[in-house]
Amino acid sequence: MTIISILLVLVAVAGVWIYNRLVRDRNQVRAAWSDIDVQLKRRHELVPRLVSCVKAYADFEKATLLAVTELREQSMATPELPQKAALEDAIHTGLHKLIVVAEAYPELKADENFRQLQAELTDTEDQIQYARRFYNGAVRLFNTRVQSFPDLLLARPLGFEAADYFEIDDAAARVTPTVGLR
Repeated sequence: MTIISILLVLVAVAGVWIYNRLVRDRNQVRAAWSDIDVQLKRRHELVPRLVSCVKAYADFEKATLLAVTELREQSMATPELPQKAALEDAIHTGLHKLIVVAEAYPELKADENFRQLQAELTDTEDQIQYARRFYNGAVRLFNTRVQSFPDLLLARPLGFEAADYFEIDDAAARVTPTVGLR
């Protein structure tokens, strides 16, 4: 009877330990997503400033400017991760296209406001990339626990589900855009 009691206590302790690990990992994923969200909001705040700065010099690129602005609005309104990731990838590509377009305008490249915006955008893109890697690492760890024995014995009945990665789905978004100069 004593051995059975000890085994039950050990199983209970192991169950609590596994549950606490799952909760910690799920919270790490949520915190990592929050970090990405902060950087995406920062990027969203830079977009109108960059668009208005470039607009004064590059009237013929109105389609790109409008597309980036529209993508920003869609991303801000999208709560689902896979859709948001796709929109953010398109924003990233569009912003880089705007920067490439700016290379055709020496007076724009010399504009202090544009250079500051470009530096802020570069820093924000670097922060998004870092936050994305951290988030995906947290998701990988959490998903491994949720799908591995013995954690899955508690994860599934308690409603722990695998999280989505923040990844590029569109192969074209991986390619650096090229823009024909006038």
